[in-house]
Amino acid sequence: MKEKIRVIQYGCGKMGQVFLRYLYEKGAEIVGAIDSNPAIIGKDIGEVAGLGFKLGIPVRSDAENVFKECDAHVCIIALQSLMEDIEHAYELSARNGVNAISICEEAFYPWNTSPAITNKLDKLAKENNCTLTGAGYQDVFWGNLITTLAGATHNITKIKGSSSYNVEDYGIALAEVHGAGLTPEEFEEQIAQSDSLPSYMWNTNQWLCAQFGWTIKSMEQKLVPLFHDEDLHSSTLNMTIKAGNAIGMSAVVTTVTNQGPVLVTECVGKVYPEGEVDKNIWTLHGEPDTTVRIEQPATVELTCATTVNRIPQLISAPAGFYTTDKLPPAQYITYPLHYYVKECK
Repeated sequence: MKEKIRVIQYGCGKMGQVFLRYLYEKGAEIVGAIDSNPAIIGKDIGEVAGLGFKLGIPVRSDAENVFKECDAHVCIIALQSLMEDIEHAYELSARNGVNAISICEEAFYPWNTSPAITNKLDKLAKENNCTLTGAGYQDVFWGNLITTLAGATHNITKIKGSSSYNVEDYGIALAEVHGAGLTPEEFEEQIAQSDSLPSYMWNTNQWLCAQFGWTIKSMEQKLVPLFHDEDLHSSTLNMTIKAGNAIGMSAVVTTVTNQGPVLVTECVGKVYPEGEVDKNIWTLHGEPDTTVRIEQPATVELTCATTVNRIPQLISAPAGFYTTDKLPPAQYITYPLHYYVKECK
């Protein structure tokens, strides 16, 4: 691909600010930026990204017009965590023939948790010859890292994984979907008993099964509120969470396969008390047992870098909703992004 990749950044909050800088530094041409926050609408993206200079592109709220005017190749969607919440952004991209990649956690593998939405978007993307997918931190650290370790394993009986992250780093939507700030009664009603809240490991387990060729016999999840023994301030929620109210949750997903292996995976998302840090720990049980432990992963930066590095593959991928289990692992980008586009649809 000879021309620079033209990108629309949809969502310019905490994650979007990092995306804007990474896109600029990887040689993309940022042609549009969309957000609904009055505090940043009208600001130049160079200012939003902290570049120290302007790029001549303001953050706008009129998404329809941004897509019509910008002739973009790609849209990065950094909004909410569930497919039903970002369907409109995917749909807008697909209607305009723009490839889109989202860090929405459910979008990593939404075929079974939101089949109607995903199939509708798949059809729309194919009609307009573009590709939609989901990526982010889980793409490497809950996905390809595990399949790579499995490539050195003779026999797998069980995969056990655990990942923790500070919801303060990702904005209000993720904090709310983890139940941060809710009373125990509110958590039980709004989170634990909700059929519409698949935990992120639910989608990851399905992604891993798709990679390994395993079919699923059963799946279950348990969403457990987490507490702190003292009041804890959340800058993202703009509130002090009282002791006894939820600061987030632990989600444990158990998947039993027809081939025998069992996956037990946990994600812990909460407002961190002082001194706590992110962790990512996975064990493959079998012959041999292998454990990988990553201390203090820079989850925000890893999420954004993985997504930006996926852009050339996104452009070259077949049209439709094309999850990353069908793509090669994300690769490090040394040169400007457009150098890595092998072919265009």
